[in-house]
Amino acid sequence: MSEEVETRQQRGIQSVEVGGQLLRALVHHGRPMALSDLAREADMAPAKAHPYMVSFGRLGLIEQDPVSGQYLLGPLALQLGLIGLQQNNPVQIASPLIDALAASIGQTVAIAVWGDRGATIVRLAESPAAVHVVMRHGTVFSLTDTASGRLFGAYMEPAVVKRFLEEERARRKQRERVGTAPQPGMPTAAPVPTWREFEAHLDEVKCHGLSRSTGEIVPGVNAMAAPVFDHKGAIVLAVTAIGAAGVFDSDWDGEVARALKGCARQVSQRLGAPAP
Repeated sequence: MSEEVETRQQRGIQSVEVGGQLLRALVHHGRPMALSDLAREADMAPAKAHPYMVSFGRLGLIEQDPVSGQYLLGPLALQLGLIGLQQNNPVQIASPLIDALAASIGQTVAIAVWGDRGATIVRLAESPAAVHVVMRHGTVFSLTDTASGRLFGAYMEPAVVKRFLEEERARRKQRERVGTAPQPGMPTAAPVPTWREFEAHLDEVKCHGLSRSTGEIVPGVNAMAAPVFDHKGAIVLAVTAIGAAGVFDSDWDGEVARALKGCARQVSQRLGAPAP
């Protein structure tokens, strides 16, 4: 009798698992994909894959670009991903602290974690100032051009960072091939550095225990990020302040730097991180 109960509990729905391979392929590649490519990755015929994509679209798990016809993750998938990230213990611990931090330094403060595409915002506390930088949940930071990206790059395994560096290089080249122009007011993206060049940035981060960016993504907008470590000494999130350059203290030992380090240290201690 117990064996029959165990069998019933473990029985799944095969069609769900088959369709899930399409979602897995879409997540793995991290970019919009044509139906034929998705089907090939999931080892099924496009005619078989299409009904699954229709159903996933109705649920909001995927959506289809009306121009290219390619598929990308939909709003429900993004919400599920963000909720999953927010349920991580480090985020729960850090979240109550960033509202007070934003108020004390007068800047927008974000919590970023490392996701499939890179450093990703999962929590925001807006600056109390009348004029402030507005960010969005789910924003993914560039590895090479942002404070949050370089912070994770400095403290993660070099092999992982190298892989993401090359993926960023490939995405940049792809945008250049299709002629994607920057948004009005946005600077032209700098070439992705070589690993040797990028190591110099990472060494600077380690030296100061902080990362900073001064107008590299948006002119006149600065950012600074501090790392949070878990009990194994691994980086688990970044506490990042973002603000207008004219009112943002970007000195390595300035007010923003000290406040970020204090907040990050407090969360790290709660997670049992080794003393620096």
